[in-house]
Amino acid sequence: MIRIRTVKWASVNTSDVRQEIERLVAGGEVGAAGLLRKLWRAEQTASSAAFVVRHYETLRPKLDLSPHRLAVLRSFTVEPIVPFLRAGAFDAKIDLTLYLSDFNAYVQEIVDPGSRLYQFSPDCIIFAVQTRDLVPALWSGVSRLNSEEVRSTVEQTIADLRHWITTLRQNATAHLIIHNLEEPSLPSAGVLDSQSVTGQRSAIAQINRELGKICAELTNVYLLDYNALVARHGHDHWHDERKWLTVRLPVANQHLNDLAKEWLQFLHPITGRIAKALVVDLDNTLWGGVIGEDGLEGIRLGVEYPGAAYQELQRALLDLHARGILLAICSKNNRDDAMEAIEKHPGMLLRPAHFAATRINWGDKSQNLREIAAELNLGLDALAFLDDNPLEREQVRRELPEVLVIDVRGDAMDFARTVREVAAFERLTLIREDQQRGDMYQAQQERHALQANAFSREDFFRSLRQEAEISGMTKASVSRMAQLTNKTNQFNLTTRRYTELQLMELQRSGVGDCFSIRVRDRFGDNGLVGVAITRRRGEVCEIDTFLLSCRVIGRTLETAFLSFLAEHARAAGTRYLQGWFLPSKKNAPARDFYSRHGMEKKEENSDGSLWSLDLSTTQIACPDWIHLQVLHGDNE
Repeated sequence: MIRIRTVKWASVNTSDVRQEIERLVAGGEVGAAGLLRKLWRAEQTASSAAFVVRHYETLRPKLDLSPHRLAVLRSFTVEPIVPFLRAGAFDAKIDLTLYLSDFNAYVQEIVDPGSRLYQFSPDCIIFAVQTRDLVPALWSGVSRLNSEEVRSTVEQTIADLRHWITTLRQNATAHLIIHNLEEPSLPSAGVLDSQSVTGQRSAIAQINRELGKICAELTNVYLLDYNALVARHGHDHWHDERKWLTVRLPVANQHLNDLAKEWLQFLHPITGRIAKALVVDLDNTLWGGVIGEDGLEGIRLGVEYPGAAYQELQRALLDLHARGILLAICSKNNRDDAMEAIEKHPGMLLRPAHFAATRINWGDKSQNLREIAAELNLGLDALAFLDDNPLEREQVRRELPEVLVIDVRGDAMDFARTVREVAAFERLTLIREDQQRGDMYQAQQERHALQANAFSREDFFRSLRQEAEISGMTKASVSRMAQLTNKTNQFNLTTRRYTELQLMELQRSGVGDCFSIRVRDRFGDNGLVGVAITRRRGEVCEIDTFLLSCRVIGRTLETAFLSFLAEHARAAGTRYLQGWFLPSKKNAPARDFYSRHGMEKKEENSDGSLWSLDLSTTQIACPDWIHLQVLHGDNE
């Protein structure tokens, strides 16, 4: 049994923690990873970054990390940022392999199809080029340009950026993160600059606007607002002119980690290391005071200080809710008192309908979190936990290390900002299913109530009045389909991940078909909830991917989807429908899917098992309580 000494961070020197980590790592104990995460969150310095990375490297083979290949095209020195980036990535359970382009050689790397950049086969590329390097005429020589020359420079820069980005898009399926251009803190013309539409700042702003449009037009291309990042920390503090002139590093030491964290804000959603639900405490978290002692009139919540701090946190939670992040309550309280406050307090911005699950009782919070995860059909690693009480946070960390515990300090004025800075809440796209997720879970609760009162499972299925719609992949559905391949873990037979570009290329190639399934029932529209990808090889149709959202598991929709694949394969002239089951740590619900549908095991190895169905002798019937419609033709 692994025994890890509990550390109280407020009173213990981090050197003691490092010694404990050294001891655990020397013994090969993976429990050291938890202390490494704690150390990193408590002390994000260059020495801590090096320490964390070194020891994670030792533990790496034993940890559940998401491998990710990241390339950085740059016009400045980024090497001192790399340890911060890798430490933060390890903290997020991302194992980065990095490729750094040669200094200021980004154009050569982009335009040469045989360059080392493309040989590296990155999953993601960051384009980090400074204004002074990309457009020196607008950075330091603008005072010598007339209005027409400024316009011409702007147009040429936009054209160059468009060419480079589209070339990257053509030569690589990687996600692209593009820095925009920083505006100077002191324009060359002083206050005169803002009096002209062709002034220095205006010209750079125009490039940034057009760059944003270019990114929005292309798949898996995202704009990083570097100009806003610098402004947020302050131009004068961000830069270190001495380092720029000596080693071509423009970022001051104290902000190296800030740039690394900005990159990680994108890598979290790209790698799927995201939180799908935020579970919050109530007393001294959503409002000031204790409802059971202070009563409805006594808790602090409103537009004036100190209640304004808690209202600001609730605004932040509403923003998360709008992104499709589920909200839930886990509070030690009298339920009637707490619900009265949520329903009736005039300062409450969050109401009962905003919460997909509630556990308001005097029970253990770790157990309550387990129940919330089960109710929402989510893994524990999809939960984030927000509680003002450090003892509760520590207990959850110890008992549920998979849960993301958000550290908040004692001052409620910082709560909202802390939540907004959590990278696991970032999203790079927002589709209809995300915006409606809260409503969908409310409908799910109504389904559970119906099921509890049904005489049998078949009666329940029939009473749902389910309608399923299967179609090929379209421009309108590809984003959601790629999203599902990257975030669905429980009912996912192979857990293969695909980007939008990879799905489109697969469909264009003609070697495979991509299908989606949408579901509606008497309680509402579940949206696009399933993806299947098949590949044809002679008389075999192989199921490359088969997955369903956790929202619809167990409603026999998986049988309806499989019956369609069998009929589609039969109509295409293939004799066998085959598919691998590749076990993961989370897809146990799909383990017996093929055997339950009469498929025969043909092969088994260390990776998984191959199952086959002879289409000439066997059929898979669609449940008669599901109305199945197959859309043909162009559904864009």
